[in-house]
Amino acid sequence: MIHELAQEKAKVTDWPGYIGWAVGIVILIGLVYWLMRQGWNWRRTLQSDLPPLPAAPEDLGPVLRTASGRYHGSTTAGAWLDRIVAHGLGTRSLVELTLTERGLLARRPGDQDLWIPAEALSGARVDSGIAGKVVPAGLLVVTWTHDSKALDSGFRADHPDEHAAWVAAVEELATRTTRTTGKTKKTEEAAS
Repeated sequence: MIHELAQEKAKVTDWPGYIGWAVGIVILIGLVYWLMRQGWNWRRTLQSDLPPLPAAPEDLGPVLRTASGRYHGSTTAGAWLDRIVAHGLGTRSLVELTLTERGLLARRPGDQDLWIPAEALSGARVDSGIAGKVVPAGLLVVTWTHDSKALDSGFRADHPDEHAAWVAAVEELATRTTRTTGKTKKTEEAAS
């Protein structure tokens, strides 16, 4: 009877089978990771026509608002799943946001800072998601233009109740800049 139990125990602990399955699962996970990485690189190659991001000026001008939080990525405006990965725009990170009279600065530790000049800002809104990230309490989505390509960039402040004030401040700056830029263009056209 004891001999039969020992043989039964030997059948249950089939170590070569377990090791084979474990190695197979590790290979499958590695393959999926490699394919995801290839997709990311392919997307970066497709977006290589996007010029480098503008550098932040030395003098940012008077500060209108500041906040800390997370940067969740950028997409083509209106297409919340079309992630932009060129120039580090697809990398999620911590962020320190500063809105000034001259534009929006997103300082991202460990990645390239994002500077959006005031004349490139189109508006802002609170939305539930961007780039495959859905947040029930909402994200601050800033719409801007880079080299005639409209983009949405998503941020989540540490205090989401600040999002409405950010939307108002960005909208007001974009409207004021558009009004000023429009007057300058009309003056230049009249002088020609």
